[in-house]
Amino acid sequence: MNENTKLYYAISEVAEILQVNTSLIRFWEKEFTSFIKPKKNRNGKRMFTSSDIEILKQIYFLTKDKGYTLNGARTHLLNEKKNLDSKIYLSDTLKKIKAFLLNFRKELDED
Repeated sequence: MNENTKLYYAISEVAEILQVNTSLIRFWEKEFTSFIKPKKNRNGKRMFTSSDIEILKQIYFLTKDKGYTLNGARTHLLNEKKNLDSKIYLSDTLKKIKAFLLNFRKELDED
């Protein structure tokens, strides 16, 4: 599912997009309250916007890929937002290229 097709995403959908547990998303929500503010539906369930998901991707990139502490990630988000967007884009692009090449190689091996 393309994450730009909806206005709001349930926490389980966000967890699937990021491939993490919902508990980690709730934890990050508490740790990064100035960045992530999901709305709550009538049942009190969190509903995340595409912007929330982008920030969560940035937090993931900083903490998981780059090894930042939570405080370091918070500081970096405040100071380097523009630069971070391009790094995440590059990382995502490289991952897509790698997946394409691996799939292409698999197809060649099957022939």
